[in-house]
Amino acid sequence: MKWMILFLFGVLSWTLLEYLIHRFLGHKESRRGVIRNEHLRHHQEAHYFAPLSGKMVLATVVFLSSWLIFFLLFGPIGGWSFAAGLAIMYAIYEITHRRYHVKDPLIKYGLRMRKHHFYHHFRNPKVNHGVTTAIWDRFFGTYQPVDKVPVPWQMKMKWLSDKSGEVKEVYKHHFIVGRNRSMKDSD
Repeated sequence: MKWMILFLFGVLSWTLLEYLIHRFLGHKESRRGVIRNEHLRHHQEAHYFAPLSGKMVLATVVFLSSWLIFFLLFGPIGGWSFAAGLAIMYAIYEITHRRYHVKDPLIKYGLRMRKHHFYHHFRNPKVNHGVTTAIWDRFFGTYQPVDKVPVPWQMKMKWLSDKSGEVKEVYKHHFIVGRNRSMKDSD
């Protein structure tokens, strides 16, 4: 039972790390470094993602450090349980984030979180930092409810449009594609 609790704590801990890394290392203007530079490039280039090799080095350091801390506190099973929860949720984050940008949503939650994420990308980078969950945005007061997301024409995702270049009918109530980044929300 202890291993399950530590595993779930690892999962929850990743969601908090995801929020904190995104908000404070990806967007804090006083910060400089690889994470901020790669993240800003991701915001500026429609389909850019930082190379996985660099992410894996940092993820390995975090994984091994967390394993060691939880191993010392709770023994081998505790260390592996927490680290596994953290690592699995990180993998889910990476897959989910890329999918938001390149593939159609599969479920309603995916559509809701993608709107949350793209509002952050295209409307206000100071809100909606969570990618897999909005829990921490709500907790820290950076949550912005989203009805319809304005997407700049040059940043529109391929899955959003039909063959004629128009927003697919299924997404017309969720996204509006315009010609520039300064679009206002429209209902």
